[in-house]
Amino acid sequence: MANILVCDDDREIVEAIDIYLQEEGYQVFRAYDGEQAVELLAREQIHLLIMDVMMPRMDGIAATLKIRESSSIPIIILSAKSEDKDKILGLNIGADDYVTKPFNPLELVARVKSNLRRYTSLGSLGQENIHTYRAGGLVINDENKEVTVDGETVKLTPIEYNILLLLVKNQGRVFSINQIYETIWNMQAIGADNTIAVHIRHIREKIEINPKEPRYLKVVWGVGYKIEKLWEGAL
Repeated sequence: MANILVCDDDREIVEAIDIYLQEEGYQVFRAYDGEQAVELLAREQIHLLIMDVMMPRMDGIAATLKIRESSSIPIIILSAKSEDKDKILGLNIGADDYVTKPFNPLELVARVKSNLRRYTSLGSLGQENIHTYRAGGLVINDENKEVTVDGETVKLTPIEYNILLLLVKNQGRVFSINQIYETIWNMQAIGADNTIAVHIRHIREKIEINPKEPRYLKVVWGVGYKIEKLWEGAL
């Protein structure tokens, strides 16, 4: 079962999350500031991190930036801030999901499961699809979970990989924001516009020579996104 690190300076919140996660069979590690979280990640095999934003010593934003220098594990941000700009900031710095306080513990558990499914499918357990998909110079090897553009390796987070794989496997098909969200997150899309827009921008920054004039990942205004069909899909 997965190891989950819960990081929040409110010990009661950590305790409550711990109880719900252990009931689902997860092994829970605890930290109470960003520095402790970074140190624990260096010592333990952690599969997912739940982290508050406002904390002493090192806050969740700084900790996420530090963690993303070397790790692509799913990070769920907890925050009392519910404004769209705060959610966008969390996603911009590398978080995979964002949950606003006060939260429903069962919803948090559902998001943990959803993020872990994506992370597991991106790792060694995802063996059902061994095809390589191409769109011009963009190549996804779904057996090794590798993405290259013109021969150069591109490092994506699990969510970015799964969004890109969905679009590349269905080249030429336009997916709405809600379709992308519900396919990747496996839950109803509510207010998903900013979440998807941020991840799309990150993908473009990594795969496009000029993200403002994308060759691969196109927007169809008022409809959604697609990968331009530049090559036959699976080899």
